[in-house]
Amino acid sequence: PALPFPVPRSDFVHCPDFAVRLGHPASTMAPTKSSPLLRAALGAVAACGLYQARSFVPFAGRSAATSSPSQRQLQGLRRAEVVEAPATSTAEVESYEFQAEVGKVMDIIVNSLYSNKDVFLRELVSNAADACDKKRFLALTESDTPPEPMKLRIRTDKDKRLLIIEDNGVGMTKSELIDNLGRIARSGTANFVKQMAQGEADVSLIGQFGVGFYSCFLVANKIEVVSTSFKETEADRKPIRWISEGSSFTIQDAPEEQLFGEQSGTKLILHLKEEAQEYLDSGKLSDLLKKYSEFITFPIELWNEKVQYDQVPDESAVAKPGEKQKMKSVPRSVYEWEVMNKMKPIWLRNPDVVNASEYSEFYKTTFKAFDEPLATTHFKVEGQIEFRALVFIPSTMPFELTRDMFAEGGRAMRLYVKRVFINDKFEDLIPRWLTFTRGVVDSEDLPLNVGREILQKSRTLKIIRKRLVRKVLDTIDDLREKSPDKYDQFWNSYGKYFKVGLVEDLDYKDELKRFVRFFSSKSGDNQTSIPEYISRMKEGQDKIYFVTGEGRKAAEIAPAMEKMKQKGYEVLYMVDPLDEICSQSIVDFEGKKLMDINKAGLDVAKTEEEKQQMEEVSKDYESVATWLKKVLGERVQKVQISERLVDSPATLVQGEWGMSPMMQRYMK
Repeated sequence: PALPFPVPRSDFVHCPDFAVRLGHPASTMAPTKSSPLLRAALGAVAACGLYQARSFVPFAGRSAATSSPSQRQLQGLRRAEVVEAPATSTAEVESYEFQAEVGKVMDIIVNSLYSNKDVFLRELVSNAADACDKKRFLALTESDTPPEPMKLRIRTDKDKRLLIIEDNGVGMTKSELIDNLGRIARSGTANFVKQMAQGEADVSLIGQFGVGFYSCFLVANKIEVVSTSFKETEADRKPIRWISEGSSFTIQDAPEEQLFGEQSGTKLILHLKEEAQEYLDSGKLSDLLKKYSEFITFPIELWNEKVQYDQVPDESAVAKPGEKQKMKSVPRSVYEWEVMNKMKPIWLRNPDVVNASEYSEFYKTTFKAFDEPLATTHFKVEGQIEFRALVFIPSTMPFELTRDMFAEGGRAMRLYVKRVFINDKFEDLIPRWLTFTRGVVDSEDLPLNVGREILQKSRTLKIIRKRLVRKVLDTIDDLREKSPDKYDQFWNSYGKYFKVGLVEDLDYKDELKRFVRFFSSKSGDNQTSIPEYISRMKEGQDKIYFVTGEGRKAAEIAPAMEKMKQKGYEVLYMVDPLDEICSQSIVDFEGKKLMDINKAGLDVAKTEEEKQQMEEVSKDYESVATWLKKVLGERVQKVQISERLVDSPATLVQGEWGMSPMMQRYMK
C-alpha cells in the first residue's frame, strides 16, 4: 500500500521487494541500516491497519530471463515444492537460548561423536522416517482420518547453497519444536555430558536424547525447520518456523511456507558451510541414500537430473525429393523425483515364504557377489533383545580375502538399526574367524545416534554377537550332517579360519574343537574330525595321537609312527604350521588328552609283561645310553632306551613342552 508520507530510499534496505513495489530499484539502494524514521513509519502503518504482514513476503514471481538455472529447474512444480528465501515478516519472533547441556552435547557431536560427516544424512532421514511411522500409528489409534501416503523428499538449491529434506510425517507443534530441538528433555543430562567428556558414559542412552538432529551442524552453519503438526485439529494447523545458527534459536509463525504434505510434515533447510558443498551434488546424495537408507520403509525421493534425447530434424542433412527429413538426437536435461530405496528388506519377511532364488538374488545384489551362497540362515530373535538376521556363507572365498584372510575391506556383516545402515566393519558384531560370512543384522534395540567407535561398546551388540555365532555354528553343523559334500567344500575354503578361532577365541574354543579337521593315518585323501577319530579309537586307547611334519609323506615315515602302526593306533597328521599351534589350544577333547608322538613323555598302553621287559632292557643298555650322552654332550638333553621304535635304531624327540623342528623354523 502507498504510504501517506515520503520515506527515504535507504530505509528500505532490509526489504528490497517492498521497495520494488513502491517503484524503487532494489539494486540501487544504499547499504545502510534501517533508520528510526522507517521503524516509526512501520509502527504507524501497522497501527492504522494499512500494513499487512504479506507485504514483506519475498517476491516469488520472477521472469524466466532473470531466474537462476536451479530455479528454472523447479518450474512446473506445485507452489509447495518451491523453496523461498527465509521470510521477513512482522510475525512475532520469539528468541531462546539453548540450554547449556545442549550446547555441550552439540560440541561433543561436532568434535568427537561422529568421525564421518556423511552420517548427518543418515540421521536426518532416520528422523524423518520415524516421523512418518509415528503419524501412521497416531492415525490408526487416535484419529478417524486415514493418513496420506507418506514419503521423504530431498533436493538442493546450488545457488543459495541449500539442502532441503522434507517429509509428510507427524510434524511438530510450536511447543514440541521448543522442547525437542531446544532442550534435551531428560533429567540427568548434565551428568551424562560430564561422563561423556570423561569417557565413562553409558552410550546405550545416547539414542534417548535425540542428538541425531544436531548432527546437521556438522555440515551447516544455519538450520531452518518448518513444521505442521498432525496432532492439531485441521483448523488449527499452521506451519511454524524454527531457526538456529548454533548458539540460540528463534520461533515464529510461517504462514507463507507450504509443505508438500497435505495434512502435516516437516521441512529441514540446511544452509551448508562452504566446505560442505559436496552435499549439493545429487550424485553424492544418491550414493549416501543408497548406502545408509536403502531399506527405509517409506519412499525416499531425490530431485535428480536425467538426460533425455529428443528427435529433431537434422538441418545439416539435405533430403532428396520424396525422401523423409533425416532426424537427429538432441540431449535434454530433465529434472524429476527419483525413488532411491526400491529394494525391499528381505530379512523382514517370514523365512517360510522366501525361496532360494530370492535369497540368491539378494546375496548377489547386496554383496556384489557372483557365486551362489553355500548356506543361508534367516532368523528372528525375541525376548531380552529383538533383532532379525540373514547370514550367507559364500561358496567361494570372497575376493577381498584372497590375499589377506583378515583384510579390513573383507568384512561384510552389515548392521542396520530399524532399516538404517550403520556400518559393515564392526569387529564386535562377528568374531574374526567368521570374517568370511556375509549378511545383515537389523536391530530394534541399538542406539542409532552414535558413531562407530562408541557403538562397539554396546552391551546389546555383545548379546547379538553371541546369538549370531550360535546360529552360524548350527548352520555349519547342519551342513556337516546333511550335506557332507558341501561341508567338505566349506572346510577346504574356510577351515583355516576355525583353526585361528581355536587359538584366539577362548569363548568358543570348546565349540570349535568339534569342527577342526586333519589328515590321519587312516583317512586317506580325506580329512577327519576329532569326534570321528574318537569313534574309531581302539579299545583301551585313552589318548589322541598326532605327529607333525612338513607334509603327509614326511609324517608317514616318521620313526615314531612305527610303534603306532604296530599297535594299530590312528595318528592325526598335523602338516601345517597352524595345525601345531592349534593342537596346543585343543589340549584335550571329551576327557582324552592330545599327545604328540614325537615328544618326550609318550605313554603307549602296555601289558604288565611288556612293562617288565622294558625295565630289564633299560638296565641292560644303561651303560650304552650313558656313553652316548657323554659323546653327544650338550647337543642332547638326555639319552634313553625307547619303546616307540620298531625298526629304526634311533630317533630324536623334543621335550614335552618343546617346539617341533618345523615349528622352530616357522617361528624363525
